[in-house]
Amino acid sequence: MGTWIFLGIVVALALWAVSIYNTLVSLANRYRNGFAQIDVQLKRRNDLIPNLVETAKAYMAHERGTLDAVTAARAGAVAGLQRAAANPGDADALKALGAAEGAMGSALARLNVAVEAYPELKASQNMMQLSEELASTENRVAFSRQAFNDAVLAYNTYRQSFPNNVLAARFGHASDAAPLEFAEPREQLEAAPKVSF
Repeated sequence: MGTWIFLGIVVALALWAVSIYNTLVSLANRYRNGFAQIDVQLKRRNDLIPNLVETAKAYMAHERGTLDAVTAARAGAVAGLQRAAANPGDADALKALGAAEGAMGSALARLNVAVEAYPELKASQNMMQLSEELASTENRVAFSRQAFNDAVLAYNTYRQSFPNNVLAARFGHASDAAPLEFAEPREQLEAAPKVSF
């Protein structure tokens, strides 16, 4: 009788460990899939930017620095995305991607300000369409990033919870996944909005 009880306890512990392992794998796959959705949207946006720059070049001959800044920021964002896509849970890669995306956002904001000075460009059908697609993609990026960060939070919470944390490292889940935060340029965060009438 004691042997059956012992075997029952061993089977229960084995099932408990299997349950923890399977849940960790499931949650890790969810955040990786969440990052894959971000990857798709950022690639789409990165594909739109050269078209936007080419359209603007025709009108903005005197804004070469702004256009070059957008092109350089895009290159940095592409490199950051490739590094982060290789390991979506790596904190350093996601931090670098966030900084690159912050630089991209800043460069695009400067381009948008420059576009305002060119009414023909602003009224261009191609520019309006590209701007609309870019805005739509930015919304999808924000939504995908929120879903990814939610999946990372669920994974980290489960991994850190007792008694899961006892077995997590043994199952190859030794560290937390990092959320994706886009860096905002400090001057944008500190600058008060200006209102004039």
